[in-house]
Amino acid sequence: MKNLKNKVAIITGATSGMGLESAKLLLNEGAKVVLTGRSQEKLDALKDQLNGDYLLVKAEAASISDSKRLIDTTVEKFGKIDILFLNAGIFRLEAIGELTESIYDEVHAINVKGPLFTVNVANEYLNEGASIIFNTSVVNVKGFPAMAAYASSKAALRSITRTLAAELGPRGIRVNAISPGPIDTPIYGKHNMPQENIDQMASSFPDLVTLGRFGSAKEIATTVLFLASDASSFITGAEIPVDGGFAQT
Repeated sequence: MKNLKNKVAIITGATSGMGLESAKLLLNEGAKVVLTGRSQEKLDALKDQLNGDYLLVKAEAASISDSKRLIDTTVEKFGKIDILFLNAGIFRLEAIGELTESIYDEVHAINVKGPLFTVNVANEYLNEGASIIFNTSVVNVKGFPAMAAYASSKAALRSITRTLAAELGPRGIRVNAISPGPIDTPIYGKHNMPQENIDQMASSFPDLVTLGRFGSAKEIATTVLFLASDASSFITGAEIPVDGGFAQT
């Protein structure tokens, strides 16, 4: 039985990693899925990887006009929206004393403004019982050097999750977050520091994870499916850690 048959889902940042694996799983469960990315070339390359009823939309995560076009395109093609997985994000590292205004603005525009205003635009098209899912991070509860901009953006999303859950609950719309720990994902290649610094940081993560390994994008996808489906019908305002115990022990 397909748990999401005829449900309409939007997944931002879906050309790789957690977004792509979530799109594949939701398609397999019968959903109609709209995938976004900032690169048309990467979007076009997905056509050989996807099966089912899907739509590829080029959209910049920080652009409100792109968000409006995304929602309009989705509604025109599939009708009202049942699932929003606000996954698009950017990872930046810069220590205090070296943090720049442009880095801060870029991180918060993509990680906070983009997801919030996508919901803002989508609001009138959300079905009763819709599920909104934000992608936060363990860094909103654990401190790491050089992550002031990134961690504060993820903490903002955690706060927005609670606020929107309270605001949209009377309409039967659930709002939750997934908090990934160290996940084997291409986001570690999207940074502004020397690769050797990133490699050194990443190599220390398994020792800090209770289960002793990186998680996989597929393990995030199964949690997205849970929150998107009726299996989580009485869960809202929550943040589910998928971190192998990284921030829990």
